Amino acid sequence: MDAEFKDINGNHVGVDLNSMVSAKVFDLGFINVDLKSGDTVNAWIEFDGSTTVLTVWVSYSNLKPKDPILTMNLDADRYFNDFMYVGFSGSTQGSTETHSVEWWSFSSFFPSSSAGAAAPPPPAKESKSSSCHNGLCKENLGAVAGVVTAGAFVLALFAGALIWVYSKKFKRVKKLDTLGSEIIKMPKQFSYKELKAATKCFNANRIIGHGAFGTVYKGVMPENGEIVAVKRCSHSSQGKNEFLSELSIIGTLRHRNLVRLQGWCHEKGEILLVYDLMPNGSLDKALFEARMPLPWSHRRKILLGVASALAYLHQECENQVIHRDIKTSNIMLDEGFNARLGDFGLARQTEHDKSPDATVAAGTMGYLAPEYLLTGKATEKTDVFSYGAVVLEVASGRRPIEKDATGAGKGGVSSNLVEWVWTLHREGRLLLAADPRLENEFDEAEMRRVLMVGLACSNSDPLARPSMRSVVQMLVGDAEVPIVPTTKPNTGLSTSHSQLLLSLQDSVSDIDGIITISTSTSENSFSGIDIV
Repeated sequence: MDAEFKDINGNHVGVDLNSMVSAKVFDLGFINVDLKSGDTVNAWIEFDGSTTVLTVWVSYSNLKPKDPILTMNLDADRYFNDFMYVGFSGSTQGSTETHSVEWWSFSSFFPSSSAGAAAPPPPAKESKSSSCHNGLCKENLGAVAGVVTAGAFVLALFAGALIWVYSKKFKRVKKLDTLGSEIIKMPKQFSYKELKAATKCFNANRIIGHGAFGTVYKGVMPENGEIVAVKRCSHSSQGKNEFLSELSIIGTLRHRNLVRLQGWCHEKGEILLVYDLMPNGSLDKALFEARMPLPWSHRRKILLGVASALAYLHQECENQVIHRDIKTSNIMLDEGFNARLGDFGLARQTEHDKSPDATVAAGTMGYLAPEYLLTGKATEKTDVFSYGAVVLEVASGRRPIEKDATGAGKGGVSSNLVEWVWTLHREGRLLLAADPRLENEFDEAEMRRVLMVGLACSNSDPLARPSMRSVVQMLVGDAEVPIVPTTKPNTGLSTSHSQLLLSLQDSVSDIDGIITISTSTSENSFSGIDIV
């Protein structure tokens, strides 16, 4: 959305005619299409030269809807040339994203005219009479046999392909339908009917958040009036894979600082998760959108709760769980402002002390460890770095990456929170990082300890970061915070890599998505980063 060009919102379709100001627009919210949902969106654009009418349809479905979203008269002679290109472009202003076109087609035609149209030539008469009604079969029986054999072979291949496709589809559906018995043992399996009723047919007004590859709705159970959170899987294959991962992992976890999963549902092609609804919402909203600042006592309790949950995931579970997406929007707050870590869509399980495999890196810029961006290997130390960013965010009241509002830098320059706090530490002014909205209503020794813990966890050297069990001991005062050097340690990356990461983080204000990385062992073989 750009108010400068009179955009109505950030979720619309507009027709721009040699101008950035749209000649006609349509709000996609009216048809429940969200361009930021991550789901594939299909569009059809038709122009009829005889009526000079431009028509646009948009839908999640692959079938063109009956009713268009936008229709307008267009004098094409003013804008079209005899020779033109058809193409795609994207703009994200200050953000870094990837826009992908899954498929497209273009066609043009002229209406046929019956006047003066030449009649097609009559079919040639067969000069020879034959019981075969075809000269080929009479003259060359071998050719006929070859054609028949080839045709039968093609039909057999086609039938085999159909059987393979349907067998794969059947196996996949069967696998999903047996989640309850093979993947996870949940307290309850909900029906699609009751969850649809609880969310009022997944009404857009019931949306309370967007998680990794899914949308979260507020639901009121029709049986007892209990208020729950219903997470609906995005319809992409990747979204379903992440939901299966979340199901298989969180269903086995039990900890007071993890969001409790009540049950699940898989019907009508939908995968739904039902959680306890947290009455105080997410931590990021409590920090940045609440009318009253979050008290220091609540902040300390929240940080301790998250640290306890991560110590459980890293060291106390049967299989180690790497969350991979620790950030304030994934930390929920119950009625007593106790932290509940949620959204395990990107989490991965591994055996303790086993070297992790390189995967597609995932998470949110500002919370990602530098070595994770370059190698794609998620470890408990990459989770520790993300936790360190959360600690500094909670203590300072500043987002990990935000526009510089202090006037210290050039207008529009983004500042990295970890770098900023480390600079204050080097200058001996660490307490200046404390959230000014607290109005000094905190214990200075506690604030200093918390900030030092955040810096220790955000160390560029993963080996120097403490374990989450040690972090818990530091926060409760049972262990000393390790000495944090005043100069931030070198990342060990090449200059080009460091500049690339810095420019990436400086160009992003708040990105929630997948980061695809291509790397190898050679220092100069870094291919690039795509953020979805």
